[in-house]
Formats: sequence, C-alpha cells, structure tokens
Amino acid sequence: MKNNWEGIYGQDLVTTNLEQLVRNSSIPHAFLFYGPSGTGKEFAAIRFAQSLNLSILKNNNVPNLVEQIQKFSEPYIKYIVPLPRGKNETDSSGPFEKLSSEENEMYWEELSKKEINPYYKIQIPKANQIKISSIRDINKFLSFDYSDIPYRIVLISDAHLMNESAQNALLKNLEEPPEGIIFILCTAYPNQLRETIRSRCWMLPFQPLSEIDIKNVLVNYFGKEKEISRQVAPFSGGSVTTALELLEQDFEEIRDKTIFILRYSFGRKYHSALNEFAGILKENSDETLKLIIQMIIIWLTDVQRFKYSSGGYYFVKHIETLEKFNARFPDIELQKIIFKLDRLASSLKNNININLIVLNIIYELADLTMPAKK
Repeated sequence: MKNNWEGIYGQDLVTTNLEQLVRNSSIPHAFLFYGPSGTGKEFAAIRFAQSLNLSILKNNNVPNLVEQIQKFSEPYIKYIVPLPRGKNETDSSGPFEKLSSEENEMYWEELSKKEINPYYKIQIPKANQIKISSIRDINKFLSFDYSDIPYRIVLISDAHLMNESAQNALLKNLEEPPEGIIFILCTAYPNQLRETIRSRCWMLPFQPLSEIDIKNVLVNYFGKEKEISRQVAPFSGGSVTTALELLEQDFEEIRDKTIFILRYSFGRKYHSALNEFAGILKENSDETLKLIIQMIIIWLTDVQRFKYSSGGYYFVKHIETLEKFNARFPDIELQKIIFKLDRLASSLKNNININLIVLNIIYELADLTMPAKK
C-alpha cells in the first residue's frame, strides 16, 4: 500500500496512534474502537491488521496478504457481525447452520460489498444480535496454528449487540488470548459492553466526521452526486450511516416535512403536526424519527445563528422561517428544548412507544411559544 491509512477520512489522531503502536511493536491484545456509526472504525481495523503484518513480513512469505485481509479471509481475520436467528436454531447450532439459503446468500453478497467499500455497513434483515454461537466459533479460529502469520485479527462489528451470554463467552477469550491474536471490538455504544470487557481493551475514540469529510466519503465511496452530498452532510451528525439513511429516505422531503412539523407544533395545530409525522414514519420509524429530531435541533440552532447574524445556516432554503421566528419570539431560550429533544432521541433505544415520543416532541415545541405565565 502506498499509504497504509490512505482513504480513511477525519481520524488522523486514531491512525497516528495506531501507526505508533506498529512502529514500536507494542501491541495490546484487545482494542475497543468506539464512536458514532459510519466514522471508519472497521476501515481503520482492516488497515491496522494489514500494517501489523506488513511491518514484519515486508510483503514476503504471505502472498496477497493485503488482499486477503481486505476480503475478510480466514485465517487472517475472523469477522463477526450480527446475524438473524435461523429456524429451529439453538445455541449449539453453528452461526450459519440454520439460516435459510436466501439469508446465507445475502450475507455473502453483503460481505462482497464490504470488501469493495470499507465504509459500507452490512445490513441483513432481522440481524439484531451477535449470537453466542458466533463468539464460540472464535475458538475454532484460535485453535489452528498459523505461525507464518504474525498477527491474526478477531474483528467484531456492532459489539454492543452481544447479549450477556455472548459477552461472557468473549470475556474468556480476552482473559488469556493466544500469542499473535488481536481482538478489535467496534461499537457506537461502548457503555452497553460489560466493564470487565472494556477494562481489557485499549480504547480508541473515533470522532464525528466533518461536513467536507462526509461529502467526500459519499462521493468517493458511494458514488453520490456532489451537490446532494454537500446538502445532506450538515444534517448527518458526522456519521456516514446517517447521511446515507437521509439520502435513502428522501432527504429533501424529510427536510421540508420538518418545517411543517415545526410550523404546526408552534401554532398548536396538534392534529396537523401528527399527520405530518404519520406521513413519513413508516418503515424504520425509529431511525426516521431520530433524523427528524436531529433536523429540528439543527433548525433551532439555525434560529440562534440567525439571531446573532453568525451565518452558516443549514436550512438555507427556509431562511424566511428563521427570520419570522426570531421576529415573533426574540427572547426565547432554546438550550432547554434542544436538551429535551436530544434526550427523547436517546430514549428510542429503550423501546419506548414511538407515538408517545412524537406527542412529547409536538407538546414541547408547542410549549416553547406559549405566552409566559405572569
């Protein structure tokens, strides 16, 4: 590789730290790469695995090593992802054993996309958990002796989706790892992992990507148009995953719908506001609602920018709404409602009724423009 870290956007501190470890040959046996989804955690893990081996082998002894790691090929790398549960599957079944032929075929198709595009996130319907059988399968990977490969990698995607049993099984591997085996856990939610797992890992935080980095990833890795990539980047929260969700769900429609939700909520037209939500909360409602909440927060932030003439507005197409709001409500304090909306977005992962959250959003916005009680 011309540059081991070329193509990884916005994570210079991470790649510098990893490169330093490679140069010093001081390699922890387990890592926890954590940060927002779609910030390059698995991409960095792949490049790290390649760099570790190349630093010793100098491209000799192991033909096509870089390519084999890029393809997630065993015995170089054991790649574990959430999988659906098969019909009549038990914990003693192999991770793929009870999957249907369609599910197996889909997995390999998704893996092929990941090989080509390291920012691609594998998506399989009903794959909402990392099975204990996938973790137990690590033992087979560890049992074979490949002394000609200096470092072999166990890479766990969405590690927070391991249940208690799976985490306990992994912990046994982390306590006494074999020589030359490196565990890399990737997650957006490190606090959902047991402290005993986190304490055994060298933790590396990944930062949200800048708007320009989001745009470049969308254009260079996903072939999106430059203009729409530029427009969606500010609403992504620094996450390629979120940016892609916005594009897939018609970003411009959601942006325009957000304005109607704000308008009706501020005017206490509750039924109309509910109808606007209903019009876009269909499939993947949790994710769509997160996007809407994020857009509302950005609009409120734009209100503050407009108030102080600081520029850099995200809702450029709706600048008149910012002007009218500030003219009617010049003294409103917005930080409290931004905090409340952020908490409502976080509560989605607790399986709270989505209609209840929608009502809370509408009433919080309506309350914002209520006359102050004397």
